[in-house]
Amino acid sequence: MAFVTVAREGSVSRAAEVLNLTQPAISHQIKRLSTETGITLFTRTASGLQISHDGAAVLSKAQQVLDAMSDFQRSARQRSGQVSGKLTIGTIVDPEFIRLGRMLARLRTEHPGIATELVHGVSGDILAWLKRGRIDAGFYLCGPDDLQQLEAESEDKIHAIRLADFRYHVVGPAGWQKQIEDASWAQLATLPWIGTPETSVHYRLLSKVYGDQNNLLNVVALVDQEASMLEMVRSGIGLSLCRESIALHQKQTFGLAVCNTVSVPACLCFVALERRNENPILTEVFALLESSWSLSERH
Repeated sequence: MAFVTVAREGSVSRAAEVLNLTQPAISHQIKRLSTETGITLFTRTASGLQISHDGAAVLSKAQQVLDAMSDFQRSARQRSGQVSGKLTIGTIVDPEFIRLGRMLARLRTEHPGIATELVHGVSGDILAWLKRGRIDAGFYLCGPDDLQQLEAESEDKIHAIRLADFRYHVVGPAGWQKQIEDASWAQLATLPWIGTPETSVHYRLLSKVYGDQNNLLNVVALVDQEASMLEMVRSGIGLSLCRESIALHQKQTFGLAVCNTVSVPACLCFVALERRNENPILTEVFALLESSWSLSERH
């Protein structure tokens, strides 16, 4: 466990936090495994530990051993009629939108043996965390057709359920109504924009419209949280994408300008690695989410 976690986190200190162990305990486990196997697992660099060539070669086998141990423990619990264990979920945007509280409350009521840990980030983090084993499943925002492309391009097949369809609108500061209400995408490109990291859904959706945003958009600031983006819009700095329901609220409450002529379709999904499909905890969570979101919301 220590070897895989250090390889994933890139440092003994972060691995100790994840595993709730002391750094000496982590170092001792790594040293003992290195002695037992006769290979150097990590090399020390100026920026921290770097997995060695030999360590990288056996990392996938180590992960398989951990997965097998987890499967054994889950099978044993199933024999006793319990679905229990730990589930690490990647969360995004605001908890209300993804109905996080309701999901956790139902999970606690129906499966009290399942302990949950939440890791918050931007949408693009979720896929990277899944592949690194940092999370078991997570919420993911994308365009309606992106999942098929993602499944085709990814080495690790993704299992996803589509929870809701919605749209992103372009919002601007109060007083910009004449400039953006009836504007085209080309006209909007000439105005100042609040940019986001390439991993964010805003960046990915705007890339469908503008292609290379660095050359086509006048990005005057870069943020990675929707709350910060809206605050910058309200402060008069520039344009941003905004979920339809929030855009309407911001218009009514703060007088923000909303473009009426263009918008971008998007969807909220819940994703996990397909090879983890037989995990009974994930099976229960997927079933719970499918029953929590109505058919009209999912399609």
